[in-house]
Amino acid sequence: MSIISKNIDKAVHILSNEDVVAIPTETVYGLAGNIYSDQAIRKIFEVKQRPLFNPLIVHLHSVEQLQGIVSHIPEKAQRLADAFWPGSLTLVLKKNLSIPDVITAGKDTVGVRIPNHPVTLALLKKLPFPLAAPSANPFNRISPTSALHVEGYFKDTIQMVLDGGDCQNGLESTIIGFEDDEPVLYRLGSISVEEIESVIGEIRVKNKEENTPSAPGMLAKHYAPRTKTYLVENVEGFIKEHPNKAIGVLSFTEAFSAANIKYVEILSSSGDLKVAAANLYSSLHKLDHLDLDMIVAQKFPEFGLGNSINDRLDRATK
Repeated sequence: MSIISKNIDKAVHILSNEDVVAIPTETVYGLAGNIYSDQAIRKIFEVKQRPLFNPLIVHLHSVEQLQGIVSHIPEKAQRLADAFWPGSLTLVLKKNLSIPDVITAGKDTVGVRIPNHPVTLALLKKLPFPLAAPSANPFNRISPTSALHVEGYFKDTIQMVLDGGDCQNGLESTIIGFEDDEPVLYRLGSISVEEIESVIGEIRVKNKEENTPSAPGMLAKHYAPRTKTYLVENVEGFIKEHPNKAIGVLSFTEAFSAANIKYVEILSSSGDLKVAAANLYSSLHKLDHLDLDMIVAQKFPEFGLGNSINDRLDRATK
C-alpha cells in the first residue's frame, strides 16, 4: 500500500501527534517534524540515520514567525530575506533559547527558511508550530525530488509522503550564515553565489566542515549514489580507460556514445543550468538503479548553478 497522499489534513494530524511526514519543497523533499517535539525530531535523525552533530533547518510560513525562532537578524540577512523569501535560501542566525539544542546540534545558531511551495506553505499555515525538515533520504544518499523517491527510501518507516509533484529547483537551498554580522556561504545551492552577491556584495565561502558543521551539506561525502561515481572533465578519455566497465554517463548537453556506455542522462539539451539542476537528482536516481559498474559525471561550467551542481557531484564521488 502506498504511503503517498495529497491529503494535507492527514499530514497535519500525523505531525500534531509527534510523528514525521515527508513534505515537498521547491528544492527537494524534506522529512519533517514539529521542532518542539523531542520525539519527532529524534525520529527524523533515527529514520535518516543522520548523526546528531549535523543541524536541521527550520521551515516557516512567514517572516513574522522569525521572531519566535531567532534573536538577531543582521542587516544583510534582512536584505537577503527580502530578496529571496519565500525561496531556496536558508539563513543561519542566532537562535532564541526556546529552540531545542537537538535541532541546532548544540550550537547557538539555527538555520531558517520559508519554502516556495504551495502545498507545504498551506501545511505550515495549518500548524501551530514550525517544522524541522532535512532532506528525505538516508544519510549520504541521493536527495529525493519526487514522492516516489521518498517512498522508495522510507515506505516501511514513515506513515506518509505529502505529494507535491516533482521539485521545481531540484537542488537544496543555498545556506548563508553570519560571523560578526558578515555573511559567509556555508552551502552552495539553488540560488547562485552571483545572485547572492548582487544583493549584498562579495561573500566569503566556507562550505566544508567535517566535525561540527555550521550547517547541513558541509560534509565531504554526501548526496551519493550506491554506484561508484566519478566527476571528470574529459568524459570520452575517461571511458576509454575503462573499456570493460558498464558505464552510465551523466552529461550536461552531449549524447556521448561508446560500446561500454549503457545509458546516457542528458541534464539539459539546451545548456540551461537551471534545467540541469532540476534534473540532477532524478537522473542520478535513474542511473543508480541500472546495475552499472560506474557512473561518469561530466564536470559543469564553473559559474552560476554550474558551481552548485559540481559541488553536489564532487561530494557524490567521495
